[in-house]
Amino acid sequence: MLLTNAKLATMDGAEGYGLIEDGAVALEDGRIAWAGAMTELPERFGDGPVRDLGGRLVTPGLIDCHTHVVSGGNRAREFEMRLEGASYEEIARAGGGILSTVRATRAADEDLLLAQALPRVDALLAEGVTVIEVKSGYGLDTDTELRMLRAARRIAEERPVRVLTTFLGAHAVPPEHSDDPDAYIDEVCIPALRAAHAEGLVDAVDGFCEGIAFQPDQIARVFEVAHTLDLPVKLHAEQLSNLGGATLAARHGALSADHIEYLDAEGVAEMARAGTTAVILPGAFYTLRETQAPPIAMLRAHGVPMALATDANPGSSPLTSLLLTMNMACTLFRMTPTEALAGVTGNAARALGLKDCGRIAPGLRADLAVWDAEHPAELSYRIGFNPLHQRIFGGET
Repeated sequence: MLLTNAKLATMDGAEGYGLIEDGAVALEDGRIAWAGAMTELPERFGDGPVRDLGGRLVTPGLIDCHTHVVSGGNRAREFEMRLEGASYEEIARAGGGILSTVRATRAADEDLLLAQALPRVDALLAEGVTVIEVKSGYGLDTDTELRMLRAARRIAEERPVRVLTTFLGAHAVPPEHSDDPDAYIDEVCIPALRAAHAEGLVDAVDGFCEGIAFQPDQIARVFEVAHTLDLPVKLHAEQLSNLGGATLAARHGALSADHIEYLDAEGVAEMARAGTTAVILPGAFYTLRETQAPPIAMLRAHGVPMALATDANPGSSPLTSLLLTMNMACTLFRMTPTEALAGVTGNAARALGLKDCGRIAPGLRADLAVWDAEHPAELSYRIGFNPLHQRIFGGET
């Protein structure tokens, strides 16, 4: 198939959108065979089926590189309680917080977890998303962690989307180990990781390094096991305080450090040296009404790639719109629309360790989004408006 009469935002240059005003894309066997200006179209692509896109904008398919879309229940009542004046402690005493999601997830079978995840996935696909990362972390026991990962794998069987799974057993300390998080890491989390890996359910390993979760030395033990299993690592780091999580992640060669609102200069420098991507999550910042923004200017100055993601989860970021995420990043954090689009395409691919998507270039997957838009900045500019005209996944519409 040849797509013609298109404005291409290839995201394939050193900087900027890589715009081609009167462009075309040739697709063969689920891959991009050629992309460029119509005036330079090779003759061999002129004989097949042609689709005129009417001057529409074409970008790489969007990538949501940090989600928790597989989980049980919701926390709408907790959201309401906060707005009625309840404190975090009061909500926790009433059974709220992450442990309420753990209870609901443990009570749900695999089919129910999948059924609850699919509407969230559908919302993302409706905005041109072609790759989704899905984390475990609401089971905190071996059976439920594996059940979450199996449900995540099944998403790709039910919908035309690429799913990467991340083991997040080191997400929170479950109530049965509240007085001994080290025992949880050694006796539950690490054995669950090994079991998930043995079943082929894990593409990467994550953790939550924070005062309310796990300390750097505990995360390091999980990372060391991940390395022995040849699994890449990433980390929830510096969201609420600075425990040096990003530095730990970088020194372990992490794909990404995520949240990073409290990241300092040392952490930025370590990430730059290691090539670790910063994953910015404005949904959680917005929902929790945080005031400490991630150090965007410092990341920019050090050349640290910045990805964006929804962080879709039932507690701190019940967000399933990557377009709104882009707008939030620009409005709340002063990222540019160019950075925002790079953050959900090429840099998001980088945060997942993917090299075959995120740009419009020959040899890459034919994952594309066609928009009723004149300029890429419109994707970050509008609020609550979806200009998607068509989503192309592996060359199929």
